[in-house]
Parts: sequence; structure tokens; C-alpha cells
Amino acid sequence: MTPNPTEVVNRRYDFVFLFDVSDGNPNGDPDAGNMPRLDPQSLQGLVTDVCLKRKIRNAVAILGEGKPRMELYFQTQDGVYERRVLNLQHQRAYTALEMGSGEKEKKVKDKDAKTESDKTGKARKWMCDNFYDIRGFGAVMTTGVNCGQVRGPVQLTFARSIDPVVPLEFAITRKSVTTEDDAKAQVLKDGSITGTMGRKNTIPYGLYRGYGFVNPYLARDTGFTFGDLELLWQSLRGTMWEIDRSASRGLMATRGLYVFEHSSPLGNAPTHELFDRIEFSALGGEAAPRSFSDYKDRIRIQDANLPAGVTLHRMVG
Repeated sequence: MTPNPTEVVNRRYDFVFLFDVSDGNPNGDPDAGNMPRLDPQSLQGLVTDVCLKRKIRNAVAILGEGKPRMELYFQTQDGVYERRVLNLQHQRAYTALEMGSGEKEKKVKDKDAKTESDKTGKARKWMCDNFYDIRGFGAVMTTGVNCGQVRGPVQLTFARSIDPVVPLEFAITRKSVTTEDDAKAQVLKDGSITGTMGRKNTIPYGLYRGYGFVNPYLARDTGFTFGDLELLWQSLRGTMWEIDRSASRGLMATRGLYVFEHSSPLGNAPTHELFDRIEFSALGGEAAPRSFSDYKDRIRIQDANLPAGVTLHRMVG
């Protein structure tokens, strides 16, 4: 039976997802000149959980258009559409609930402490009701305008490549300059506008594996519904890559999404035992991987004799 989209998630989910990248940079490291992230010991590629969540947020912003409880942009008093100033977002809760500014005071009298706590609780609920990523991933909302803290039911691990990856750096040129001063300087030096130089970082190919979890107890706290869960699955199936097309990303695609659904909130089997059923064999130096076809025969799914109360959904792959 398909769950009601408006019903709050009431069972545990554990999932494994695979994605690959060809001639692109899936997650640049700002501490290393934006080179692809690497495990320095194994030389496996890494993509952080926050990078993956950002892509899911972007996908949900598209998939959720026109649906209730999906507000990402709003207009400020100055007529500017904004979404990146956190305290402005937090202030929206206090404005909508007519509770004042919401700014934290350094000293709160004992008699006012309960009132402030009640306001924070109401603001926290409003934020969960109106923002997918807060009711899904959680947030710390105590930065000046106090909306409390939220632990999200959806959590992801770092994604790690099956085999080591080789980061490459290419020099690129631009036959233009940004300012007239730059142009004059180049003409005086070289006799013409010679342009500017830049760098581009990629890996030739990498197949990455990540893990995720959906906690129904936290879903009950934030109001994360089965409709919200379906948006997560849609994003992971591939929408998160389709709307993130850019020259730096290269060609990226979801290659596998394996979801273990439990019949109970606590779960019917240990997570690590379920994850062990999705087996991957690395090439191990036999050859340099250059496409997903190099791995097709190296992925094995043990779906027989699953623990009672556990269902495996092969959403991709």
C-alpha cells in the first residue's frame, strides 16, 4: 500500500546510492585550490555530505514548485528577493506569527523565560512547516533571531569512490580582460590584449558510493512526511544532477539507489548488515576505470532471505 503523502514518516529507511562523474570535479576542496577532494591515504575521491545535501535542496526547489510548504525565495522590504541571509529567514517566522523581532536578549528575567521559550518553540515549528531542508536535514537557528535547533531525520555520509581517482589540472585561457586598466597594461607590455589564464580541475572518471538514513522518530518531531520522502527519492534518482549541469561538474549521473525499508520505527535489522548486501568490487589497479561499464559486473545485490520486516527497493540499478 502506498503511504499517504501527508502522513509523517513512521518507519526506518537505510539506503545506498551510487553516482559517477566523467571529466568533472564533483566536489572541489577550497583548501587545495579547488582540486577534487581526496583521501590522502587511499587516494579515493570524496564528496562531502553537505555538498550532496546542497544538490538535493536545489532539486527539491524545482520538484516542489507549486506544492504546499515549499517556500525558498521571499521579497524583503527593499524589494530584493533573497534566500541566503539566515536571520532574515528566521525573522519570517516571528513576523508570520506576530511575535515581535525574535532577537535574543543578553539577559532574560525568570518570569519572561517561559514566554521566550514558547515563542522559540512556535518559531521552530513554523520553520519546519515552511522549509523542506529544515524538516529534512535539520538546522541551528539560534544566530541572533532565535528559532531554536532542529535535528533532521535525513542524514547522509560522505560519498567515497570505489577506486582511487587521479585529479588533473588544466590551464585555460580567456582572450578577454575584465577592466580597461587590465587592457591598457597588457597592451603596454605585449602590444595587444593577450587575455588571462585560469585553471580547471577534473578527474577522468570516478564511481562514488554513499549511504543515507531516515529516522522516523526525528521525522515525527519535524513533520517530515512521505511526500517529503518521495521528493528525496526523486532527487537521488537523478534530478539532483540534471539541474546541476555545469562545465566544472562534468557528466554526473545516479547509477544505483538501493533502499531498505523497515516495517517498524526502530528497524528490523542492523544497518551495517543490510549495507553488506550491496557488494562492490574495485578494479584494484587492473585498469583505469573510464566508464560505468567497467563496474557493471562488479556490483552484486544479495536480495534473497532478507530479514523479516525488511524490504529492498531497487529504485535505480
